[in-house]
Amino acid sequence: MYLLNSFTVKSMTLHNRIVMPPMCMYSAGTDGIANEFHFTHYTSRAVGGVGLIIMEATGVLPRGRISDHCLGLWNDDQAKALKPIVTACQKQGSKVAIQLNHAGRKCEAREKIIDAPSAIPFSQDSPMPREMTEEDIHETVNAFRDSAARAAEIGFDAIEIHGAHGYLISEFLSPLTNHRTDGYGGSTEKRCRILIEILKAIHEVWPVEKPILLRVSAEDYEPNGMHIEEMSKIINLVKPYIDVLDVSTGGVVSTPPMKIYPGYQVKIAEQLKQVCGIPVVTVGLITDPHQVEEILGGERADLVALGRELLRDPYWILHTARNMEVEYPWPEQYRRGFQTRK
Repeated sequence: MYLLNSFTVKSMTLHNRIVMPPMCMYSAGTDGIANEFHFTHYTSRAVGGVGLIIMEATGVLPRGRISDHCLGLWNDDQAKALKPIVTACQKQGSKVAIQLNHAGRKCEAREKIIDAPSAIPFSQDSPMPREMTEEDIHETVNAFRDSAARAAEIGFDAIEIHGAHGYLISEFLSPLTNHRTDGYGGSTEKRCRILIEILKAIHEVWPVEKPILLRVSAEDYEPNGMHIEEMSKIINLVKPYIDVLDVSTGGVVSTPPMKIYPGYQVKIAEQLKQVCGIPVVTVGLITDPHQVEEILGGERADLVALGRELLRDPYWILHTARNMEVEYPWPEQYRRGFQTRK
């Protein structure tokens, strides 16, 4: 089975092609510190055989959180709480990445100030963000670098930068939300300047042998927004600084996709893979192993992320191998439950 094949990027070898994508759990304390829930949540998927676990969006600053109960990595206490989770998952054979994020204008934490490239609220009911100064931008770049340094010290296998779903980096990239007239707005090159500065800063502290992933929203579903042609240009600009592209869509504005169906984002991931020549992760209501096989066997993507399906079934990989009657290294403690149908 293609989904059970290994995959190597830089020093990281995954024992299968299944990814648990970052999904906010909104379960940390207001201090951004992980707790027992996070330990159980992530280690369950590691026992279940997930190749790569990408931890949920983790704020690089307090106002970079999506909510008051999102994880943070802006201080050492938060790092100390994450380390045993990472170590435990790795002992079960999974590789672990962390997604670093700044929520931008979509921050719903109780912060006095929220940041954005331009002073445009997300909706009529959303607070008005402040337009970031260049000093604010430099502070944010440094916050990403400092969080990446902590992630390296913890021992994460990979790091993902969240440039999707209408959060800060995504807001800078999209012409719908970036109306700046300085060096960080206007042309495609200027709108992706902050992303390049963040990636360069991370390279200063992140081990050269470990991969860096970038998540993007390749389509805004609005005529004047981001589309695949411009996203392809952006990826080619940042390609020297990343190793894997994690492809999603939407979230910059509230406009929904025109059509949603299992695998609705696969085509755009396939196109970016072909145009940019970089390994890609695809995601989007994928639940069926036969569909995963078609995606991987057709070389439409290199890795497939299962979000809601892995929430429902932490042992999806084990169940799939058993149902397909494929020999698989089941956990020794569970072997008798998977080797027989009696």
